[in-house]
Amino acid sequence: MQTFAILRRNAWQNPEELQQAAERSTKIGNEEMPDEVRWIRSYVVRHDDGTLGTVCIYQATGADAIAEHARRAALKADEILPVVDTVVVREDPAPAGQAA
Repeated sequence: MQTFAILRRNAWQNPEELQQAAERSTKIGNEEMPDEVRWIRSYVVRHDDGTLGTVCIYQATGADAIAEHARRAALKADEILPVVDTVVVREDPAPAGQAA
């Protein structure tokens, strides 16, 4: 599997919509496409207009599998970019909102 970054811009109005999308994504990935797509992590961002977006890290058999997963889960996939290298300076901090 190859690693990809998926940009989903201005996709949700609030955290509840994002949570529903995450549940759909997990179900599709785990039940319908387990050998094609693996969700690794997501970073949730707030855009200037107040909407939420994400930068998602996935492993997949190809960009087409990610696009199909997004279609089945009714998710945006504004850009699907192959990751060519990983540079880790520090491990990810504790999730936002949690004490470090």
